[in-house]
Amino acid sequence: MSSVKKLGLFILTCLLHVTITAQEKESKNNFSITGSVDVYGTTNLADNARGSIGILSSNSAGEGAHGFGLGMANTIFSYDLGKAGVVADLAFGPRANAANAYEGSINQLYVYYKASDKITVSLGQFNTFFGYEVISPVDNFNYSVSYLFNAGPFSHTGIKADYQVSEDLSFMLAVTNPHALTAGTNITNDFQFGFQAGYKDQYLNIVYGAVDTSGIDDVFFIDYTGGFNASESFYVGINAAYSNSSEADAGYYGAALYLQNSFSDTFALGLRPEYFTTTAGSVDSSVLALTLSANQSLTDKLKIIGEVRFDTSDDVPVIGTKENVTGLTLAAVYKF
Repeated sequence: MSSVKKLGLFILTCLLHVTITAQEKESKNNFSITGSVDVYGTTNLADNARGSIGILSSNSAGEGAHGFGLGMANTIFSYDLGKAGVVADLAFGPRANAANAYEGSINQLYVYYKASDKITVSLGQFNTFFGYEVISPVDNFNYSVSYLFNAGPFSHTGIKADYQVSEDLSFMLAVTNPHALTAGTNITNDFQFGFQAGYKDQYLNIVYGAVDTSGIDDVFFIDYTGGFNASESFYVGINAAYSNSSEADAGYYGAALYLQNSFSDTFALGLRPEYFTTTAGSVDSSVLALTLSANQSLTDKLKIIGEVRFDTSDDVPVIGTKENVTGLTLAAVYKF
């Protein structure tokens, strides 16, 4: 083989090596696996009342949420290349079952296309844009969930378009199935319409349409979610929501504050006062809930949440026949 051919072969080999290495790096950079695992122990201080308050569980009204329990394990596979991508969020456990249709196995599953630098269109099942809290406890300060979170939608199945006007301003439009149909067939051919306007982490959310297959399609939801830093260590979060249906003659309204103070990089305390009212005809039923949570990070992946929660109502029992219940919860949340 001539020296010229040897040189050409050497250059070609180097180019192939650089190309393959670049492709491997690009693939690694665009594929990620993240997720979380949470477990807990909980009890209440009310005599002869089984159950626990605010634990997001498919058995939250019975014995299943009393004592030691499993939250959920979820694994999020995401991949994007160029303008398109996919997210597959698989979740298992009582917490996932309570929030999703297919016994929790699909928490999110959607594809998206970046039509431009500012517009992204997504199609599939995605977690709700509505409210302050989310399904995974990794992103919640409190382990137990609010009445507002339980009342609103958990996920939506449909299409949405996100428009990021600037770093501070954004809009979103969505057309989805009724939110009780997070997956499966929309047999009644009813839909929901969603809208969000965001400005500097303050969000106004609106949803209108059907929530199930009952044929009622005039359910209106409006929600404000936001907050601000009162100081370098103290944060104030706000969630207020209202819902009503003239056809069903029912709805709800309420508000919650998220008062959180960081005492160090690893320890913080938070108080969540919440007032929540359901309406049915001329009957209103109200509940006041006060939740004090301590977050202690043992590592950058594992945090412990200790929580004391007091729920009281003059209108309806909180658990069983008890109108005043204090709950104690200790939870471990691991993210990866």
